[in-house]
Amino acid sequence: MGIRPFEGTSPEIHPRAHVDERAVVIGAVRLGADSSVWPLCVLRADIQRIEVGARSNIQDGSVLHVTHDSPYHPGGQALIVGEGVTVGHHALLHACTVEDDCLIGMGSIVLDGAVIRAGAMLGAGALVPPGKALEGGYLWVGRPARRTRPLTDREQEYIRYSAAHYVALKERHAAPFRGP
Repeated sequence: MGIRPFEGTSPEIHPRAHVDERAVVIGAVRLGADSSVWPLCVLRADIQRIEVGARSNIQDGSVLHVTHDSPYHPGGQALIVGEGVTVGHHALLHACTVEDDCLIGMGSIVLDGAVIRAGAMLGAGALVPPGKALEGGYLWVGRPARRTRPLTDREQEYIRYSAAHYVALKERHAAPFRGP
């Protein structure tokens, strides 16, 4: 498996978390209960920490990384993903914070120091520049991401549904194969 330590620090993976055998999880990564990391994801916490909260899912091909301590970023910058977050396929999260109950659309890029506030939805392919904070309860789209409108009740429900769906799906993947 691609779960490995870096310089004596090993990933902390909750017993109910799921990491696909083709994902790579390195160093100071903490995965919460019922979280999931899918094929071809890379979570590389070699120079700062990465935390993924309970019931969050990191979908296929996503890359999560951090920023090192330097004169340009004193102390470095961790990457924090809250609880109940869906990170769509091929997203790139770099040294940012995604608060609880957010949806990060497929192919989105969120850069250093950006903060996605609780309950925000980031549209597919959006780009969040360094240091930008996105208000929760809104749909954000574009490059750079801009607020377009408040989320509907149905969209807010969908964010919670998506997280719950991936909890159930990771359970199905963990079940033993019983044949046709």
